[in-house]
Amino acid sequence: MKKKQSIAILTGGGDCPGLNAVIRAVTKKAVFDYDMDVLGIEDGYEGLVENRFRKLETHDVSGILTLGGTILGTSNKANPYKYAVEKSGEVSFHNVAKEAIRNIRKMGISCLVCVGGDGTLHIAHRLFCDGIPIVGVPKTIDNDIRGTEITFGFDTAVQIATEGIDRIHTTAQSHHRVMIVEVMGRRAGWLALHAGVAGGGDIILLPEIPYDLDKIAKKIKARSKKGKRFSIVVISEGAKAKGGTEVVKRIVKASTDPVRLGGVGFVLADQIEKVTGSEARAVVMGHLQRGGSPTSFDRVLATQLGTKAVDMIIRKEFGYMVGVQQGTFVNVSLKDVAAGPRFVPPDNPLIKSARSVGTCFGD
Repeated sequence: MKKKQSIAILTGGGDCPGLNAVIRAVTKKAVFDYDMDVLGIEDGYEGLVENRFRKLETHDVSGILTLGGTILGTSNKANPYKYAVEKSGEVSFHNVAKEAIRNIRKMGISCLVCVGGDGTLHIAHRLFCDGIPIVGVPKTIDNDIRGTEITFGFDTAVQIATEGIDRIHTTAQSHHRVMIVEVMGRRAGWLALHAGVAGGGDIILLPEIPYDLDKIAKKIKARSKKGKRFSIVVISEGAKAKGGTEVVKRIVKASTDPVRLGGVGFVLADQIEKVTGSEARAVVMGHLQRGGSPTSFDRVLATQLGTKAVDMIIRKEFGYMVGVQQGTFVNVSLKDVAAGPRFVPPDNPLIKSARSVGTCFGD
């Protein structure tokens, strides 16, 4: 009797609405269409290093389409090529990739499906270069993965952030305040741009466009003179003033990417009060943007990406990520994905549209 083909799947990086929809799609298509065995790696690359996995049956993934988070767990710290080990209160990093690769090969799988953002997929590319068959699936609420125009999780985050901005409007109007809504986006401002436009933000500040405080103050004062005694500012956590740096919230020593941004909204609120005399308050959307049930769009996209990933495995198209370009699913080399994030270009059509309706970008 011919041995069943086996594949494995892991979810890495921050959690994101739609991860369970991908796990469901990969598992069900692999089982129903190709009679494969599917293994789920627990807690991302940490599970590879520690050899923690379990078999996924179709009943394990039934009913998870609408759930946020990931039933497999995840980690945004674990990197087999730079793995944190704490001893006597001191953190040191070790290359344990050989151990992770050995564990993968012991599983007897024909391919590892890596679902994650640019960090997860960068590691996936290194594993592929070290001989592991890999297929990638793009995931991030930031929508900043190179080689794809859209990632699942982004639509849900935009909806959540937009609802937050909508709710801020009423209190801003009532108290005649400048309200600042800080959203995620360390290096790319796609989330702030889309949510800011959808929520009617008067000022939108992105990492790609360093802002001038005087320009922001001028916009706020101009609105006040016209009888608009409030303003809404939507700002990416990675936004910075011209000639300035990002606002760092804390340093996580055990992480390969130790810098955690956050708090730029509060810094800007203090600055705005000083230069305009207007009362300013800041709200940080934070992890609310990553939680909860995915939108119908993200459920559909995640399902399509998951099933396409299995098709790629059957065709032995390893070393690629499933991407979306001009509405079509395409294979994107993991080497290209690993080159860095996809930024918002200054001439993006949505930026042009926003400027046309009076939105200020601080420049």
